[in-house]
Amino acid sequence: MPARDWLGDRKLNLVVKVGSSSVTDDNFQISDAVLDSICDQILEVRAAGHRVALVTSGAIALGLGRLGIRGERPSDMVLLQAASALGQVELIAAYATKFANRGIRVGQILLSASDFMERRQYLSAKSTLTRMLDLGIVPIINENDAVADDEIRLGDNDRIAALVAGLVGADVLVLLTDQEGLFSADPRRFDDATLIEQVEEVTRELASLAGGKGTNRGSGGMTTKVMAARIAAWSGVETLIAAAASPFSITAAAARVPGVGTWIAKSKRRLPARKLWIAFALPSRGYVKIDAGAKDAICSRGSSLLAVGVKESQGNFAAEEAIEVRGPEGEVVAKGLTRLGSQEVAMELLRRPNASDGVFSSIVIHRDDMILLHE
Repeated sequence: MPARDWLGDRKLNLVVKVGSSSVTDDNFQISDAVLDSICDQILEVRAAGHRVALVTSGAIALGLGRLGIRGERPSDMVLLQAASALGQVELIAAYATKFANRGIRVGQILLSASDFMERRQYLSAKSTLTRMLDLGIVPIINENDAVADDEIRLGDNDRIAALVAGLVGADVLVLLTDQEGLFSADPRRFDDATLIEQVEEVTRELASLAGGKGTNRGSGGMTTKVMAARIAAWSGVETLIAAAASPFSITAAAARVPGVGTWIAKSKRRLPARKLWIAFALPSRGYVKIDAGAKDAICSRGSSLLAVGVKESQGNFAAEEAIEVRGPEGEVVAKGLTRLGSQEVAMELLRRPNASDGVFSSIVIHRDDMILLHE
């Protein structure tokens, strides 16, 4: 049956992410079988009228392979940056050749943290990606690891894929990995681990099932995929975590096939783009710890965070920077753009013992600039 007959009448936007452990093999070389399968599936879903953006890892792994470095991933950041620059050339060339052989045009997009942190750049990235999709071009997206360091890098392509999914208004985020999906336990260690086929909400308990880092060639693992799915869910995007080695994962995502990988539902609580930007794109520069009354006010009554409820401040942050809000037990309950710098918050705390009622009504974070992160 032709793809357009079974993939459905509704035209979807898909963001597909594939990791280093799938793009490359144990010798840190391109895995041609996986790339051919991905390209074939994208060709198929595009023939049915769907649009696809591809987020790919693998540049660092390929670069390390070309430098003769195998085994455990090095910790030398400058070496990793150089390896990324070397490997990115090979990575994009492989995709460009394989897609060209299938009559598909591609374009390279290298994103950095500032593309999500700076509002103007965020909107520019959105416009560029949208226009590429409108023109029938498959954007091939990676983090600009050659210039990003620990201070400015987004950290993993799962998170980038989730942010891109929100950016382009995707219907489905497909996270391809070296496992069939999310299991009840680590299937590499427990024979009785079973595949979780459907998840309605990402909770802390669910995240704990994801385990740790994956292979030596990658920087993520199942945990980053679960957290990326949470970002996508709040963007109104469904997520499918599925096997990169499968010849059906992407087509199954477009056809909404159950039982293929782990489907994670979009959240009933959909956040506007600006709050997603605050919650997941901006780095936290510090935190304030609040009392039980303040926690109840912001979590249950939708109030702004007032200085009177702040008990402790940590970090060196300026006004308009993002900070975490932690509850009485140290749990992260919110994140937002502060209206007071760390020195101003500290002054409020020092003045408190000698002040009369009503003095400490200064707004630390306005409710319009705050996103609740508690369950």
